[in-house]
Amino acid sequence: MINLSWSRRSFLKGSLIGALMLFGSTPAFASEFATEESSEGRLSLFNTHSRERIQVTYRDRAGNYDFEALNRINWILRCHFTGEVATMDIRTLEFLNEVDNKLGGNHDIHVISGYRSPRYNGLLLQEGHKVARHSLHMEGKAIDIQIPGVELDRVRNVALNMRYGGVGYYPDAGFVHIDSGNVRTW
Repeated sequence: MINLSWSRRSFLKGSLIGALMLFGSTPAFASEFATEESSEGRLSLFNTHSRERIQVTYRDRAGNYDFEALNRINWILRCHFTGEVATMDIRTLEFLNEVDNKLGGNHDIHVISGYRSPRYNGLLLQEGHKVARHSLHMEGKAIDIQIPGVELDRVRNVALNMRYGGVGYYPDAGFVHIDSGNVRTW
């Protein structure tokens, strides 16, 4: 008899590997960011809810992804309300990394919200928060951030000029939303 029980880590790793295999060993979108002149995919993240911090290199210059590093990113970007972990869309991580690079690189990026479970998203809707009913946060395709020492409008402008995905600006709440959905702004 085959044992089909997987740990959360092996499930996430298997899911990510399977998804990447659909695109080949180096996904097509990775080449957009990984060129001879590009740096490694490197992020320094601080989760404002859990108070956890990581510094991680998730992609080398050639576009090869480190699956353990991606799992660490998935963990820190988990839903802070339920503790659920999701596989974050690599395009979202690349967008975030490139925004950081265009702002000078090596910033300590404060994450307000990464993955958001459907349960938590529903609760926010019930409480009257302005969240999308079908939020890309629930698909692991969105991150709300602030970068201490960098003006929010500068973060927004850099992200907008990239024309890579969605960019939301929330100056009263103190964060910028970026996602790997369609190019749009609000």
